[in-house]
Amino acid sequence: MIGTLNALVDLVEQRTDDEIDVTAFAREHGTTEYHLRRMFSSLAGMPLSEYVRRRRMTLAGAEIVAGASGLLDVAVRHGYGSVEAFGRAFRAVHGIGPADARRDGGPLRTQPTLRFRLSVEGSTPMHVTITTRPELVLAGHAATVPLIHEGVNPQSQEHIAGIPAEEHARLKALSDAEPSGILAITADIEPDAPEGAPLTYLHGVALQASTPVPDDLDRIPLEAGSWAVFATEGPFPETLQNLWAATATEWFPSNPWRLRLGPSIVRYLEFTGTHAACELWLPVEPA
Repeated sequence: MIGTLNALVDLVEQRTDDEIDVTAFAREHGTTEYHLRRMFSSLAGMPLSEYVRRRRMTLAGAEIVAGASGLLDVAVRHGYGSVEAFGRAFRAVHGIGPADARRDGGPLRTQPTLRFRLSVEGSTPMHVTITTRPELVLAGHAATVPLIHEGVNPQSQEHIAGIPAEEHARLKALSDAEPSGILAITADIEPDAPEGAPLTYLHGVALQASTPVPDDLDRIPLEAGSWAVFATEGPFPETLQNLWAATATEWFPSNPWRLRLGPSIVRYLEFTGTHAACELWLPVEPA
């Protein structure tokens, strides 16, 4: 996977004037677009689409300051059909328009070319189990919340706090499948979504596919398949978020599995508010 990501970076450098066919690239390298975008975003700290835009505007900024080409020529060379669209993208990255950059020489924001390397230190111990689960249904109370990479998500917390205690007890009694108990479920997130992008947070339980779901509950059907279950314990939410990052930086690059489409699930075994013992369930398939 590390070699594939670096090949993708090289392709970004080669194709500065056209859309990159990520689906075809992933297929040629024996993986999926979904997994590739998720791994890129996790390791780079930004979506692939944002990296492409930053790199193109970095190169375009250098050309504009050099003054050897007209603005339309620079725009077309970097995949834009009009000076107006190019100007909007340029300003979004650099904070100034291309005409201002040409006149004043900057300031410009530079995005260096990325290079991925595999960490071999094993700095985050991970206890991982691969399990196969049949068709399931996740049922509970859903809300749309923003993606937050670090710290507590206040909108998720507000959603949970708004669920009455007796409803928590009802959900727990409904649970009849693994992972058992109350679950924190994240779904409907784009593979390279930036921070702040909307996602579905479901506070609920796992049910057998044959179990009737009460009409007042939201539901997410799950296909049968494999799951990688990562166990961790420590300060909340830092330990869980560090584990999420470590799956991308350490586990997936060195194991023959890749993410498949589906939600991520967190099962809390112990939770005090500041400390948690939990499991992170990620849907996987053989790479």
